[in-house]
Amino acid sequence: MAITKEFRRTRIKKRIRKVVTGDASAPRLSVFRSNSDIYVQIIDDLKGHTLAAASSSEAGIKDQKVNKSEKAALVGKAIAQKAKEVGIDSVRFDRNGYLYHGRVKSLAEGAREGGLKF
Repeated sequence: MAITKEFRRTRIKKRIRKVVTGDASAPRLSVFRSNSDIYVQIIDDLKGHTLAAASSSEAGIKDQKVNKSEKAALVGKAIAQKAKEVGIDSVRFDRNGYLYHGRVKSLAEGAREGGLKF
């Protein structure tokens, strides 16, 4: 049986989630990447609540005429600002099975520039 991209990503995702969990002191920063947009959430796994969220489909980011990697960096800065409003300064990064390059990497760098620590 051929290993599909979805199966490979699911296998990597399970391996990551065994180690990365979010709590009140350092919640989990989870990334989802679609073909057109990128979404990010800050999650407290112990309570099962999403504390903050941002995406490239929000009004301020969607209107800008930049490429997808630059939009991801803007989303990273937006989630860092929302995290500061909630009172979060450090998170645990969950790349969700995606490779750490391209849009995922630029999102992480944008969040670090915004002031999040991970």
